[in-house]
Amino acid sequence: MFEVIKLQHNTPEWLAFRKNGIGASDASAVLGMSNWVTNIELWEEKVGLREPRDLSDSEVVKYGSEAEEYNVRLFALQYADRYKTKVDKSVVYLKNGFQFASLDGELEEIQTKILGIYEGKTVLATSNLAWEEWRGQIPQKYYIQVLHQMLVTERKFVVIRPEFRWIDEEGEIVTKCRHIKITQDQGVLSDMKYLDEAEHEFWGYVKRGERPPRLLPQF
Repeated sequence: MFEVIKLQHNTPEWLAFRKNGIGASDASAVLGMSNWVTNIELWEEKVGLREPRDLSDSEVVKYGSEAEEYNVRLFALQYADRYKTKVDKSVVYLKNGFQFASLDGELEEIQTKILGIYEGKTVLATSNLAWEEWRGQIPQKYYIQVLHQMLVTERKFVVIRPEFRWIDEEGEIVTKCRHIKITQDQGVLSDMKYLDEAEHEFWGYVKRGERPPRLLPQF
């Protein structure tokens, strides 16, 4: 079971809380699959040996943060016949005392009443690599992120809505959105179990103050 904590996102209190557990954005580093942080660097953050990397000045991060509110409202409007969409930036889900999740949005299927998660992404698609990461799939780091969210919140599906943004030959900004749904089939449940075990193992190293074995990036 999980508990719900009232804690406004992106406040100093929320940032302090994040140091005391594993969030969705940490999950890929636990498995050695983060583009930004190794599992050793994440461990050092959690035991207080280093501060988390500050990406708030990044143009991509700034755009994503400011566009988030508008994108989820647009999604709610476009899919009003399928989902009830709720956004509450004062809610944090906590499980097992250290696994937590803050959601972009909460969904309820109108037809089935099944509860799910909305996760928005903004993708600066200025290279072939950016497109290839999403071609017929979800990038590993984002897949791991939503696995963690389902694990913590016990919700049964996630809708990921990436917004691709690029500049065309005439210098105009172009955007394109997709709608990708992940449900808990046997493969997803198996992946969730694997992630849960890895996170418990990692947090054991944190609690003991014992440096974990280094995991090489698996891209």
